[in-house]
Amino acid sequence: MELLVLIIYGLSLTVVFVFSLGQFHLSLYYRKIKQTPVRGKEGKQSFGEKEIPFVTIQLPIYNELYVVERLLENIAEFDYPKNKFEVQVLDDSTDETVEIIRKKIETLTSRGVDIQHIRRKDRIGFKAGALQYGLDFAKGEFIAIFDADFLPDPDFLSQTLPHFEEEKVGMVQTRWSHINQNYSLLTKLQAFGLDAHFTVEQSGRNFAGSFINFNGTGGVWRKSCILDAGGWQPDTLTEDLDLSYRAQLKNWEFLYLEEVTTPAELPVTIPAIKSQQYRWNKGAAETAKKHIPTILSSNLGFRRKLHAVFHLLNSSVFMFLFVAAMLSVPALFIKDAHHEWELAFHLASIFLLGFMGITYFYWLSSKRVSPKKTFSYFAKNFPLFMSMSMGLSLHNGIAVFEGFIGRKTPFVRTPKFNIKNSGDKWKGNVYLKNKLSWATLIEGLLALYFSFGIYSGIRLGDFGLLPFHFFLFLGFGTIFYMSLKTSGLFHLLFVKKKLQV
Repeated sequence: MELLVLIIYGLSLTVVFVFSLGQFHLSLYYRKIKQTPVRGKEGKQSFGEKEIPFVTIQLPIYNELYVVERLLENIAEFDYPKNKFEVQVLDDSTDETVEIIRKKIETLTSRGVDIQHIRRKDRIGFKAGALQYGLDFAKGEFIAIFDADFLPDPDFLSQTLPHFEEEKVGMVQTRWSHINQNYSLLTKLQAFGLDAHFTVEQSGRNFAGSFINFNGTGGVWRKSCILDAGGWQPDTLTEDLDLSYRAQLKNWEFLYLEEVTTPAELPVTIPAIKSQQYRWNKGAAETAKKHIPTILSSNLGFRRKLHAVFHLLNSSVFMFLFVAAMLSVPALFIKDAHHEWELAFHLASIFLLGFMGITYFYWLSSKRVSPKKTFSYFAKNFPLFMSMSMGLSLHNGIAVFEGFIGRKTPFVRTPKFNIKNSGDKWKGNVYLKNKLSWATLIEGLLALYFSFGIYSGIRLGDFGLLPFHFFLFLGFGTIFYMSLKTSGLFHLLFVKKKLQV
């Protein structure tokens, strides 16, 4: 049994190590790109002598009463010729959002904006279904898509559309920026992680000629590319990643514009973050299951196949991270009981190289987004970000596992808050569910489990895993506390009791 534990532990660490090497490899590609300080713009692009193309702007909406009005007003301020774009508000809402949209559209129509309020009889296919429904009668040669929490700049279309000059370019994605990054520690850590994806990861893959993905919003598609790839399909929770792979497997090229940013609002509560993370990670597993066999049997070169498989399996690292974390505590006692295996444990220290690779990956991102204060920005955020990622390993690992075994769940939207400034409040949001899930209770128990790991390491005089167990304790403890804080149980046990006193 002890040997089996060590084998599974070693295999899990190996997978995490290989994932880390993949991220380090992207870092090397990113280093080759000429570095400049972050700028929101690189100057407006020109259409030259070509006719300005007609664009359909799709806004998929489902119960967004807090943010939908500002989104519509924002889109109406585009500096693109008003006779050259239409707006489709793809509204599947079931609450007062419908009436808010109706009234706002009346106002915008009187200002000369070509905007349609599109309602379906049912919500079949969720976001993918809504996008496909609107696509069937979209007039635009190009399709720009924005989620409800995004606030694209007025010159967004002028910045992106000229990059479709080559007919083989099927999609252009922009970098997300964050309107409420400094709202709280949670938003700062989310921004830290997302910035790495939108700098090192996306740019590195694009530079290497590997597959990249549309991020669901803040990008523009060539309509003929969507149709050629089979349209939007609802069989995964990440319809954006799915369509991206189908299109690139049909030899369409994608461009990533790191220098063009599209501002968006970050979730401000742990339940909202969990909802988003669940959808992203489970959908990625579903997409991997759907496309990896096709990729492996395609005529893509070995390097592109390898990068594509790594890309699609990225989320799987959470399952192996969680397994390695759980087995790391019994591994302490096995090591203490079997000194004859000491050499093997010493050789396992090679896995530290993987951690160094991940560290460099996030260091490069920090250097890009905070060129003047790179060290302080990195030092403040990286340890806490890693700890929170470890704390989400159970939640995200379950999502990935469900994706691979084919367990179907509905598309659960991420609650939006209309939070921009530190003084803005989110309490009372009607979309927040105050249920305390069984997974949250387990996260609390895991915090205790890894505190036992810390104690055991100190008692046995083996300090090698002490930092790992400390980050796990901090991560699961923080996730548990913040989940509890937003639940009705926390209010019942603490807030109400305090008021009574």
